[in-house]
Amino acid sequence: MTLQSILGNFALILFVLMIVTGIVWVLDVFHLSKGRRAAADRALADYDARTAKLTADGIQVDTNTTARRAQIEADLLRQPTWVEYSGSFFPVIALVFVLRSFLFEPFKIPSSSMVPTLLVGDLILVNKFTYGIRLPIVNQKIIQINDPQRGDVMVFKYPMDMSQDYIKRVVGVPGDKITYENKRLTVNGKPVTYGALDDYLDDESLVYKKQFTEGLTGVEHRILNDERAGTLNLSDVRDFPHKDACTYSYEGFTCVVPAGNYFMMGDNRDNSADSRYWGFVPDKNIVGKAVAVWMNLSNPRRIGGIQ
Repeated sequence: MTLQSILGNFALILFVLMIVTGIVWVLDVFHLSKGRRAAADRALADYDARTAKLTADGIQVDTNTTARRAQIEADLLRQPTWVEYSGSFFPVIALVFVLRSFLFEPFKIPSSSMVPTLLVGDLILVNKFTYGIRLPIVNQKIIQINDPQRGDVMVFKYPMDMSQDYIKRVVGVPGDKITYENKRLTVNGKPVTYGALDDYLDDESLVYKKQFTEGLTGVEHRILNDERAGTLNLSDVRDFPHKDACTYSYEGFTCVVPAGNYFMMGDNRDNSADSRYWGFVPDKNIVGKAVAVWMNLSNPRRIGGIQ
């Protein structure tokens, strides 16, 4: 694992911080605090002995011995700064780690490959448990719950670089035969239904694109097609595992999705590097299901569920 991948793995950073602060917290609770308590007790006993001796010798002592004793005790029981900060941060870090690892994780949309469903700058929530409980960092599934379904918007580790998180729509599940010709999908021999919508103005290119609804096995969502682009750019197709399950031509392709894998496509069909070009997504790469946009700083109206 490279330094860049480590720095890019926020879960790993959180885990290390949780372990370090947790060790300090446990050490303080079961050892350091007892040492401070013993030191305070010794100091108070010495103070009481000195006060009693001075009083017996007729020497006037501090009249406010209670306040002085409280000050001595407070000074000796005070945690060192490094212990105090560790104890304060540990429960917060642990809570964030558990929430991000097993419940919901926030992501920011960095590209336009999922326009018009998701826009650049959308801050989304990803459900981490709907597809099963996975061990954090290693992403090993330990409890099976649900399988991804066609039409789901899913976050996953990019097969060509596991340090990167990608988001696309599930188009094919294991065993599906996916055909894409003339910018239209066919799943298991059944053409997907499409409905024309008003043209969509792409904010990045300032070009109008054809917009359609796509009915993918009951999940209706919007997609974009760029009339200036061809169906498929064969020069961009890379070698990938199970590539022999696909046949390519200038008009499109046909792929049979292998067991334990998924076929992913962006809704911005002519501006998306996806399974058409770099292959299938193994189950082990799944991060979770995108369920909601919780904020977009430039467009607060974007808040809502993801279809």
